[in-house]
Amino acid sequence: MAERGGGGGCCPPMDLFRSEPMQLVQLIIPMESAHQTIAYLGDLGLIQFKDLNAEKSPFQRTYATQIKRCAEMARKLRFFKEEMSKAGLSASPRSVARVDLDLDDLEVKLGDLEAELIEINANGEKLQRSYNELVEYKLVLQKAGEFFYSAQRNAAAQQREIGSQQAAEGTLETPLLSEQEMITDPSKQVKLGFLTGLVPREKSMAFERIIFRATRGNVFLKQAVLDGPVTDPVSGEKVEKNVFVAFYSGERAKNKIIKICEAFGANRYPFSEDLIKQTQMVSEVSGKLSELKTTIDAGLLHRGNLLQTIGEQYEQWNLLVMREKSIYHTLNMLSIDVTKKCLVAEGWCPVFATKQIQDALHRATYDSNSQVGAIFQILRTKELPPTFFRTNKFTSAFQEIVDAYGVAKYQEANPGVFTIVTFPFLFAVMFGDWGHGLCLLLATLYFIAREKKLSGQKLGDITEMTFGGRYVILMMSLFSIYTGLIYNEFFSVPFGLFGRSAYACRDLSCRDATTAGLIKVGDTYPFGVDPVWHGTRSELPFLNSLKMKLSILLGVAQMNLGIILSYFNAQFFCNSLNIWYQFIPQMIFLNALFGYLSVLVIIKWCTGSQADLYHVMIYMFLSPTDELGENQLFPGQKTAQLVLLLLALVSVPWMLLPKPFLLKIQHQNRHHGQSYTPLQDTEDTLQLGATNDSHAHEEFEFSEVFVHQLIHTIEFVLGAVSNTASYLRLWALSLAHSELSSVFYEKVLLLAWGYNNIIILIVGIFVFICATIGVLLVMETLSAFLHALRLHWVEFQNKFYEGDGYKFYPFSFALLSDEDA
Repeated sequence: MAERGGGGGCCPPMDLFRSEPMQLVQLIIPMESAHQTIAYLGDLGLIQFKDLNAEKSPFQRTYATQIKRCAEMARKLRFFKEEMSKAGLSASPRSVARVDLDLDDLEVKLGDLEAELIEINANGEKLQRSYNELVEYKLVLQKAGEFFYSAQRNAAAQQREIGSQQAAEGTLETPLLSEQEMITDPSKQVKLGFLTGLVPREKSMAFERIIFRATRGNVFLKQAVLDGPVTDPVSGEKVEKNVFVAFYSGERAKNKIIKICEAFGANRYPFSEDLIKQTQMVSEVSGKLSELKTTIDAGLLHRGNLLQTIGEQYEQWNLLVMREKSIYHTLNMLSIDVTKKCLVAEGWCPVFATKQIQDALHRATYDSNSQVGAIFQILRTKELPPTFFRTNKFTSAFQEIVDAYGVAKYQEANPGVFTIVTFPFLFAVMFGDWGHGLCLLLATLYFIAREKKLSGQKLGDITEMTFGGRYVILMMSLFSIYTGLIYNEFFSVPFGLFGRSAYACRDLSCRDATTAGLIKVGDTYPFGVDPVWHGTRSELPFLNSLKMKLSILLGVAQMNLGIILSYFNAQFFCNSLNIWYQFIPQMIFLNALFGYLSVLVIIKWCTGSQADLYHVMIYMFLSPTDELGENQLFPGQKTAQLVLLLLALVSVPWMLLPKPFLLKIQHQNRHHGQSYTPLQDTEDTLQLGATNDSHAHEEFEFSEVFVHQLIHTIEFVLGAVSNTASYLRLWALSLAHSELSSVFYEKVLLLAWGYNNIIILIVGIFVFICATIGVLLVMETLSAFLHALRLHWVEFQNKFYEGDGYKFYPFSFALLSDEDA
């Protein structure tokens, strides 16, 4: 571990391999300085408080009233934010300056502003409703007026026509005229009433049908279609409507029509038959509309100014309310001393933060003019502390990958250190193409160049996830360029970047033959795959063999690293049982089988032997005493295989049997008082408490321990085979990526190029770009990412990583978000 406390500044150097040493501290804070103390500790953000009032409900706690006040102020601020968003305004950026405003004053101010805004909204809604009603009334007056005017004009024209006909026919029609006069006698005419209004157009047919049925056809309904939608006074929404005039006879028919209008949401408006009164009403309505429009505009201007004033200080007010609410929430976690004059707090903090916390306590005592200072003391405990890794913007994303599997137990070896290199490297083994790697690199550099601007913006889910992992993708792209250069693939095209090929064709037809048609004419290609392999018949068998063996080598190396880390864990926690009965037999078993296979692969590469490694490994188990013949790679191989097989067989009971019995003996000795030792300091206490595996606090069940060890042994033995096979996904995905890239290049781009047609070429290039981005740069990236994630979580971390700890969540104002308000 790195030396702590060294170097300048307030914080020691970061050490990701082990989590920070933690300590349980107790603070005894006078009541008069409690608020100031918690505020300063929140600014510091290095202590995680324990809830000492867990048995109390939220309403029984000391500061429940203050929290309710803060919650009410937060509600008012959310109301302001909603109103600002409706008005298209946004809050001003958060000011760096501290808000010099008391919480009581802010509460009064927010209450006054809310009341004023609610009153403005209510008056505005009333005025808007009146305005919308007048707009509808004006439309009714215009449309119904047109109907009555045209009806009267038609009636007058008919009267003139009848009069002219009577004058032409002479005295023969006199009895009929007297009869007509009797018929048209006003005292004998039936007086028709009418109702006018607007009905939604989508309901107009049903409205007309219902009225017809309800009045048994004793009604005349006339409808006129409005040109555009109108704002409904009730709902405030734009609705397509028709103006209607319904003529009826009798009060019963009128009442029925009124009820039907109410049921259909049809708004009724008064109307006069007299043309003069209609003209007066239109002018009156127009005058009221202009007055209301002026009043509404003035109200909106006043509301906008008020919201703009709120927006200028919204972020500062919101920050103050969130701070105060979090302070009182933390104070509710503290217990009250029996004297009712002090609050007692307990919490976890890093060891390096001791002086900073003490300084904060002294400042709070001084600033609050308290006569008594706060007391800081370290508690001894066997409770497992939280896990705290100090990360930066580069390492945080890699640590999140590990934490997604499980948070590290306190001070166990952190796989995040190795993940920084191994994760992007295994990704690149599957994604090896330096052309695609360059594309990923350019996209990532865009995010990194604009990270200050993008970090303060609201991004979409996928964009935000990509932006958060920008440094992971940066490493993935750099390693992809490296492995792409090794594979010698640039969008599946080979390049002789590092010199000339070592091979040349024996004759013109050798390109269509196997490598037997090639002869070595120069030195071996210095870096990566010789470009001459691409395009030959033996390209696929050669690359298959190469990538498959590389996958095995990488897998065995990473699994060995995992087992070695389990040794460092056992050594750190002084657990000698895990060293002797877990680490050593696991190393022997894995390397006696798959470590041996890796050595055979390297020997075969170095010697150029034609030995069949499948045959060697299979018959190592089935017929270990048989002669190897042509499959022998080195002298004494048969004897070495027998020894390795024997060691592998011995290591299985070595893992299974001794540990449960030794644990039982340890438990018996502990209960006989033979294992008690004085505790020297807090860190030793914590480490011993973590080492005891909880056996000192619960009944020892031998059968349970033995079954657990049996499961662990079986899991490792079977996992050694399955995990090694799992690493073959490196070969499979690398092959798939290479072949897909080759298909898109040859069957899309080259095919379009061969037509000698500019349109086909443009289409081919477009399809090639879309396929490359959509399939190779998006889907293949996601696929390789998930497979690399699985290899780390399952094949690597299960060798040493327990991941059953819990994160260190300090009380910090920097971590507050809008959801906390």
